[in-house]
Amino acid sequence: MTTTPTSAKAKSPTPPGPSILRDPAFLRLWAGTTAVGLATWALPFVLGLAVLHRDLDAAGLGLVLAARTAGFLLAVAVGGVLADRHSRRAVVLWSALAAAVAAPALAAGLGRSLLLMTVAAALAGAGQGACRPAFQALTAETVEPDRRRQANAAMTMAVRSATLAGPALTALLAAFLDVSTLLLGIGLLWLVAALAPAGGSATAGRPAEPSAPRAAIHAEFLEGIREAGRHPWFLAGLAALVAVIALGYSATSVALPLISRDRYGTEWVLAASMTAYTVGALGGALLVARWRPRSQGWAALAALGAYGVAPLSLVFPVHPAVVVAAYAVAGIGIELFNVPWFTATQREVAPDKLARVSSLDFLVSYGLAPVGLALIAPAIDRFGVTPVLAACAAACFLVPAAAALVPTTRHFARTGTASGD
Repeated sequence: MTTTPTSAKAKSPTPPGPSILRDPAFLRLWAGTTAVGLATWALPFVLGLAVLHRDLDAAGLGLVLAARTAGFLLAVAVGGVLADRHSRRAVVLWSALAAAVAAPALAAGLGRSLLLMTVAAALAGAGQGACRPAFQALTAETVEPDRRRQANAAMTMAVRSATLAGPALTALLAAFLDVSTLLLGIGLLWLVAALAPAGGSATAGRPAEPSAPRAAIHAEFLEGIREAGRHPWFLAGLAALVAVIALGYSATSVALPLISRDRYGTEWVLAASMTAYTVGALGGALLVARWRPRSQGWAALAALGAYGVAPLSLVFPVHPAVVVAAYAVAGIGIELFNVPWFTATQREVAPDKLARVSSLDFLVSYGLAPVGLALIAPAIDRFGVTPVLAACAAACFLVPAAAALVPTTRHFARTGTASGD
């Protein structure tokens, strides 16, 4: 377990000097994360093109994407255990190679075998899921503690940039390349993710080599859950994050296309709002890389609660610009939460259990998102879009506020104050 100083000076750390992007080891890790982001966001778009070209029908697309999600959820917990047992660099290598192998298998099955595509998509999702906690732990190994906030901001900027540029770049390439070639290109991105990162240093603590036989994977994952339970701020923050994703994000994902069409009579509101969300997230990442509030946990939870303005803007017949601005605020808020959240996890959690705790984070937040999406549409049909959006907005505001009442959330630290991150 890392220790944190309790002096008053620890609340206002001096911002790090040189940019983290000048560190060659981190640059390699950042390049791998960027490649993962591009590959992750490009795949659904490319498969959508396959539907347009009639190489895949809508039902097949749903099955393939569901298989990818299932593979992700199954592998993220196992990946966390493996990343704590073995070299995090090796886990990134083999999981990304598995996703790289899945890409040509998807191309081979296109228009020929839906079964092959489904299996390949599950393998791609498994590779993505296994590498996520390993990347999180590898960041802690590669970057010194006082530069991790800047590193996490750079990482999330890579992911958001991929979200913004991935579909546009894929659409541009689709004018010159067929779907099979684009799938092979996604495989090349996964090869970059596999080969780019370097091994971490010893500054963050390495998983110890076992002197006795290891426990079963599920038993070691339960150890990670127990470690998470030692941090009340983590459980409270995770509950707030789940509420925002499963209710707020799911509600806006379902309702925004309907309202864009029915209330405003144009797809422009949908496209502009989603773009504003991503641009806002990029701005939030830039801001949080340098901004260090004295009560960073409370500030992060308040920013997370700001997501509620997105569903709230859809409740009333406001000008479209208000909706777009609300989504930009939501994007800023989500990154003002994410970066301190990841940084605190890397600082506070025992190094040999960091990947497992990170996998719990991804498993719960990503795992409950499809549940929210599945329940929101029937709820809208039963109660109407306005009551559902109002209830989801209220949850986004109230659950993070309640989480802030939990002891240790003020600084996201068990000791009451946070070290210089």
